Amino acid sequence: MDQAWRLTPDIRYPRQSRDIIASCYDYRDGDRQAWHSHEQAQFVYTVRGVLRVVTQTGMWTLGPRRGLWIPPRIGHELWATGEVLMHSVYFEPEASPWPAAGCRVLSISPLLRELVAAMIEDKKDDPDRRAALITPLLLKEMLDAPEATEGGLPLPNDRRLRQICERLLNEPDNCDSLGTWGERAGASERTLARLFRDETGLTFGQWRQQLRLVEAVSLIAQGVAVGTIATKLGYTNSSAFITMFKRTMGETPQRYLKL
Repeated sequence: MDQAWRLTPDIRYPRQSRDIIASCYDYRDGDRQAWHSHEQAQFVYTVRGVLRVVTQTGMWTLGPRRGLWIPPRIGHELWATGEVLMHSVYFEPEASPWPAAGCRVLSISPLLRELVAAMIEDKKDDPDRRAALITPLLLKEMLDAPEATEGGLPLPNDRRLRQICERLLNEPDNCDSLGTWGERAGASERTLARLFRDETGLTFGQWRQQLRLVEAVSLIAQGVAVGTIATKLGYTNSSAFITMFKRTMGETPQRYLKL
């Protein structure tokens, strides 16, 4: 009987009218698109505002010039911070520039942005008029786009790490040492340090800084003052926060969303 549960039903999903289709969506501040998945791969980025994407294994906060590749059938949620205009490109599996693997953050070039915009406009007229010309260049720009590490936060599976991370997600200003967290979680500091590296690819300190970075992007989008952000994220002063942000993101917080 249990073999029956392992059978994949032969059900064909509705295909798109063409292999690659682009669309745009408007979200109000605080809008949330509940947990869902697609048979197609999806590439999303914002033209305006900040978008947070959450999956079982990670959380990404997308600001200017950053897009997220989501493989097929990966469950995810979308959270809007500020008034968001999102561009989304859907790829049938055989048209994907990458095999179905994990999510990845890409740097958005001006050309890539314009190609997606042209594909969206194309839908309003003759859907096949320029698609044959746009598609090869779009795929090349995506394959050539540098991957970005900032803006993403890997989420662990270990129960003890989940306990720590969930607490820090609610208290990003918490500066407790890993040893202190170990006492609460019932594990040695050495064990937790190893688990953080194994499950997230980051040390505990790097993970906490990455958390503060993605929270900072969200707060900046809400218009929160830099001094207030620094305090909310556990920095002793604004200068320390600004230095960290510029070193990682390449711009000061004041300039980041204006680019």
